[in-house]
Amino acid sequence: QVQLVESGGGVVQAGDSLRLSCAASGLTFDRYIMAWFRQAPGKEREFVAADSWISWDGTRTTYQDSVKGRFTISRDNDKNTVYLQMNSLQLEDTAVYYCAAANSLYLSSSLKPDYWGQGTQVTVSS
Repeated sequence: QVQLVESGGGVVQAGDSLRLSCAASGLTFDRYIMAWFRQAPGKEREFVAADSWISWDGTRTTYQDSVKGRFTISRDNDKNTVYLQMNSLQLEDTAVYYCAAANSLYLSSSLKPDYWGQGTQVTVSS
């Protein structure tokens, strides 16, 4: 049984940093693209960032434009964990953040995950 368990969410002020973690079990972690999505109130869930286990062109990560330069996705295959370091948080970053795993060879912002976590709330206040 695959489980993705997020942690690290909370309430922070604009400009602060936060690091989300997602511990995975029940899957061959180092053969999955790991990703973060988010869903703000009243909006559809959207892609945030992804980290691939394989690179075809030297690129192993991809980001939504609005978080480029502020967020960093990384993974620790020894710990079966993926992270999302979020710096310079903005009010618009308030959302539930979901960890996801995709059994795919290709890194894309339109990837379709096979598994999802339950989500962790991130609230950015002014």
